[in-house]
Amino acid sequence: MDYRNTYNRYRRPPLSPPDWIFGVVWPFLYFLIFGSYGFVFLKWWRGEIAGILVIPFIINLIANGLFTYFQFKLKNNLLAVIDILIVLGTIILTIVLVWPHYQNIAYLQIPYLVWVAFATYLQIGVTILNRKEKRGE
Repeated sequence: MDYRNTYNRYRRPPLSPPDWIFGVVWPFLYFLIFGSYGFVFLKWWRGEIAGILVIPFIINLIANGLFTYFQFKLKNNLLAVIDILIVLGTIILTIVLVWPHYQNIAYLQIPYLVWVAFATYLQIGVTILNRKEKRGE
């Protein structure tokens, strides 16, 4: 998949960063995600937290992984919007659920939450600005 060329072809909303910024931000976020989610999964594996607590983490990982497929392989902006809203919602849910047990893990989700909130704005903007208008076809 040629992400850069696809992204550059879209009309983008105001405040859109240059495409290279995604390659800088996401590795940092994946480091935080890997560490914090790994911690939660390890606690679950050891029986130290309830299994229900890991469900939003799993949903988040699946939705996060599907976003690129929806956006760049299928080129389906609407599915990408729905997907990123799921990612955003599950980040919020993971913070709320993990807070009573491990505040430090909740804090580690804040950069992820901020970036995905911004990415949600971008994706909604791309979807609106690049919608295909029906012309009586």
